[in-house]
Amino acid sequence: MTERCRARDLGLRPGIFPPGPLNAISDCTGVRVGQVTRIEGDGLRSGVTAILPHGGNLYQERVPAGLSVMNGYGKLAGATQLRELGELETPIVLTNTLAVGRAVEAVVDWTLRQPGNEAVLSVNALVGETNDGRLNDIRARGVTAADVFAALECAVEGPVAEGSVGAGTGTLAFGWKGGIGTASRRLPGALGGFTLGALVQSNYGGNLTMDGVPVGRELGRFYLRDHADRGDADGSVMVVLATDAPLSDRNLSRLALRAMAGLARTGAAFSDGSGDYAIAFSTHPEVRRGQERVPDWPNARMSPLFVGAAEAVEEAVLNSLLMATTVESRDPLSGRRRRGEAIDLTALREVLARHGRP
Repeated sequence: MTERCRARDLGLRPGIFPPGPLNAISDCTGVRVGQVTRIEGDGLRSGVTAILPHGGNLYQERVPAGLSVMNGYGKLAGATQLRELGELETPIVLTNTLAVGRAVEAVVDWTLRQPGNEAVLSVNALVGETNDGRLNDIRARGVTAADVFAALECAVEGPVAEGSVGAGTGTLAFGWKGGIGTASRRLPGALGGFTLGALVQSNYGGNLTMDGVPVGRELGRFYLRDHADRGDADGSVMVVLATDAPLSDRNLSRLALRAMAGLARTGAAFSDGSGDYAIAFSTHPEVRRGQERVPDWPNARMSPLFVGAAEAVEEAVLNSLLMATTVESRDPLSGRRRRGEAIDLTALREVLARHGRP
């Protein structure tokens, strides 16, 4: 099998801004990612991905955050309090649709156990999902609270595993195997010098476009190809954005909205059965809640961050597809084999060459 690679290994460089050194959400100092992958037997193909904005007590040192929803067919636990208060008091956990309840329980348990939280009586666990039931025996509910706890405990700074891992183990995107992807952008000093990183759980559809190249159309896999809606674009996508820019929750909500521009550039259909969510938070120490004076980057200087968000999300999606490996399972009802096929890199290179890409 051809070794998997990231978008930049194929000469794809969406946008104008350069990535950070890891080209990952963890380029934002302090951000930690932990993942647990569950591949067992014929049916279990799922997992957990946890994102921690910093390594301290998140409940006591909350970070400002914003939320954007393009199509709300999903189960984002904790969303209403996030919108009301504009802050995170727990890590962000991603998993599959039917594991949300268990994940909430695990995040609550984990938070209550943190030193300093002995008197805490309310916890707003933020848990997002996509439905991996096309490859995973989701009704068996193989992801447990212990898996979520393990993902939280193993979260570290540094490189982030991509593809068929964590919450992306059983996902599909654009007719191919989807998964976890990440990317980052660094603004020049004249524009603030800030870093912005994205992490996606891709499980949605449409007409795949890679840095402007109509890959889905060229390879014959795209939504409404036969002018019949068979739900080919259904699924969901979760986007998490981190930045070290000193932003308020208001401007973080504006930033999260621009994630949808990045998804659109990949050819997203934003279909009726797709849940399209983006959460953005700031790691800047001066905007953590509890400060007497909380700064906010001026509105008139937000546009470069908006551009960086769209670029990072677009590239993160491409990385989720390119790094994904083929995953097979068996349908528990029919007994038929199911296959999430990784995109063929040889065929993809031929398409890129036809469009003048190296």
